[in-house]
Amino acid sequence: MERPILCFQQEGSLCAQHCLNNLLQGEYFTPVDLSSIAHQLDEEERMRMAEGGMGSEEYRTFLQVISNALRVWGLELILFNSREYQSLMINPINEKAFICNYKEHWFTIRKLGQQWFNLNSLLTGPELISDTYLALFLAQLQQEGYSIFVIQGNLPECEAEQILGIMRVQQQQRPRLIGEDEAQTSGQMDIVSDETVDEDEELKRALALSRQEMDVEDEEADLRRAIQLSMQGDSFRSFELILIFFFIAISTKVFPLSRIRHE
Repeated sequence: MERPILCFQQEGSLCAQHCLNNLLQGEYFTPVDLSSIAHQLDEEERMRMAEGGMGSEEYRTFLQVISNALRVWGLELILFNSREYQSLMINPINEKAFICNYKEHWFTIRKLGQQWFNLNSLLTGPELISDTYLALFLAQLQQEGYSIFVIQGNLPECEAEQILGIMRVQQQQRPRLIGEDEAQTSGQMDIVSDETVDEDEELKRALALSRQEMDVEDEEADLRRAIQLSMQGDSFRSFELILIFFFIAISTKVFPLSRIRHE
């Protein structure tokens, strides 16, 4: 099956374009589109961004371009570490997507179905992120100096969302950074249905029960051998063995009294 998750890889200095298209899961914006948006920014808007003290001129321009591009789809950017957002005390796993920026690089982290993915255009493919690791990953990015923005609004429908809404993926190997010396991998993922996951759990439970039954059988065999010994040689020593195995079996509940009575 063809991989449903789109993760456009880095070409030139078009990371803002890749960031937006990876977020929306489609080729929605071209360099010409973003250039047009940039030219539409009037001086008043640029001055307002500058008054906020938000980094370099290039950063402010890209941020405003991305923000305006997302407004076309009814989406808004909110700074992740702002007081306004932090006061809401929202668990990151309950969000839909994040856009991250450090210096000149922008990339997307998005939830598809019930799973999170790092859609960084510098990687050879999408990287699966567990719910447990998501908060740690965001904290790590902040420590490294990234600005993180929460995406609010309804993202457009996409094929990956529809497929992963009823299935899950398992990643056998994580993607590498583009250009690494070792053989590149796109981060192979296997799509599995919820039914398959349930079958795996059933198999684990069956194996556990099998091990328990084997333990019971081993205890019973030991007890029977002790009884046979009582019929041979030193009867006092054999009687001690019977008592030991009897009390072990009772204390561990692997040899019910009812079975002894019947036998």
